[in-house]
Amino acid sequence: MKLFPAIDMKDSKVVRLYKGDFATVHQVADDPLTVARAFYEAGARHIHMVDLDGARSGVRVNFPMIYQVIQNSGLKVELGGGIKTELDVITVGEAGVDRLVIGSAAVTNPGLVSYALGLYGDRVAVGIDSLSGKVRTAGWEENSGLDYLEFAAKMESIGVKNIIFTDIATDGMLSGPSYDQLAQLQKTVSCNITASGGVSCLDDIKRLRDMGLYGAIIGKAYYAGTIDLAEAVKEAGDQC
Repeated sequence: MKLFPAIDMKDSKVVRLYKGDFATVHQVADDPLTVARAFYEAGARHIHMVDLDGARSGVRVNFPMIYQVIQNSGLKVELGGGIKTELDVITVGEAGVDRLVIGSAAVTNPGLVSYALGLYGDRVAVGIDSLSGKVRTAGWEENSGLDYLEFAAKMESIGVKNIIFTDIATDGMLSGPSYDQLAQLQKTVSCNITASGGVSCLDDIKRLRDMGLYGAIIGKAYYAGTIDLAEAVKEAGDQC
């Protein structure tokens, strides 16, 4: 199972939120490249980055620092947040991102997903952010009314191979992932599924691995010190 330690960027700072609420934003580190290099030293070979400003407003104020991580960390960068137009897809793809994550735009403009797939194939993932089973958009602030399982099936039908599933209720809460919802998703689609939200300890990593998931994102648990990334890498297996 691939591990994706996470860096969320807002106003050029490394931050965390609780349940995606921008009112709870708090800085957890100064320099994203230093954090990314620590991930690499712990054995990680992938990183999940989110441009929160891009997700909310479409303004890419964080991209220069994200680009530094792409170029200098040694990690394969998975990037989401604010990929809303064909120009965004090209810009992010040509910047060297290993995988670009389309979230809100997959709901409002499924044609953009098809466009991205045509250019980058398996380098494309769709982020499904769910609260009470309904897909949220616009930095998790708007309810699309779509059922997350039906939406996942729709994305698979147009060629999506990678899904990142976040249960917003668990994000940043160190309460454990939403195992039941992840299991339902596994039954619904054959895509590679990465779990996001709630990972709190080594036992969570073991359980997600044993479920056969493709990947797991580690955020708050790393910064709060409740999980040792090097130990998590050992339990997860090969990261190449």
